Amino acid sequence: MPNLENLKKQAKQYLRWHRDGYYPVAEQIRSLLSRYSDMSDRQILAHSFRLSDAQELVARQLGFEDWRALTKGISTMTASSTKIDRTSTLLAAEPQLFVSAITTACEFYVRTLGFRVGFIYGEPPFYAQVLRDGARLNLRQVDGPVFDSQFRIRARDALSATITVDDAKPLFLAFQAAGAPFHQTLRTEPWGARTFIIRDPDGNLVMFAGGSG
Repeated sequence: MPNLENLKKQAKQYLRWHRDGYYPVAEQIRSLLSRYSDMSDRQILAHSFRLSDAQELVARQLGFEDWRALTKGISTMTASSTKIDRTSTLLAAEPQLFVSAITTACEFYVRTLGFRVGFIYGEPPFYAQVLRDGARLNLRQVDGPVFDSQFRIRARDALSATITVDDAKPLFLAFQAAGAPFHQTLRTEPWGARTFIIRDPDGNLVMFAGGSG
């Protein structure tokens, strides 16, 4: 259940990033707040952006229309939280990536990223799972292009999955040596994590995030 105080802090962080001219926040603003949709990164960072705008951005990220709806929704969830079954523990999540060809996708994740195939299903195959250590990705073949031609223009950095690692740098260097296609090379984020993003043959962006050791 979201914590309202933490969400307030998150909104203030977005406000600080905007004031500091931190470019990655511009994409988030453009993709979620329609009044900024036609602006470039530079124009967004030069434009007025108030705390109320940052709060609206946080609300939209969580699926609410605005900050008022978010606070009302959290209040409702708090009131009903005692009704939620607490006897089960969530053990893992398995993102599903859409691909245009199962065999091609599996080959990429195995040969380039060091995964192994857990299973392939269908005759002909249309579904598979690849895994490496504790990470599992489900691959689902679809007809036609996975993303329409304008998607990456509208949402250049939209992720399909995030995989956490204990140390991002050695894995980045291994992927670099294997010739993996990077959407974003290794960098240290303002909050301390080290991240990089791989782009698979179908345009899925997979982020790897870990420590700074």
